[in-house]
Amino acid sequence: MKQDEKFYCYILSNKNRTVLYIGYTNNLKKRITQHEKGTGALFTKKYNVIDLLYYEQFVNKKVAKSREKQLKNSHKEWKWNLVKETNPNLETLSIN
Repeated sequence: MKQDEKFYCYILSNKNRTVLYIGYTNNLKKRITQHEKGTGALFTKKYNVIDLLYYEQFVNKKVAKSREKQLKNSHKEWKWNLVKETNPNLETLSIN
């Protein structure tokens, strides 16, 4: 693992904000591009889940993966509340 490597846990949704997808990666920009192209995951391709609504940054891969599992095991309402805390209008976030 590189000294300055970062990891991300992220939440995507579709344009109607009816579906959530949670994942983790060490390259958020590249991963979002994969989802947009339909090569990220079958679920995101099937339901057109490409809008980034939320993400957290970590310096440890195990912690990021653990957070992903924690979010996946949470109730849908709790996930939406988490997103709305930092993104109340559910706007698609851009990555620079």
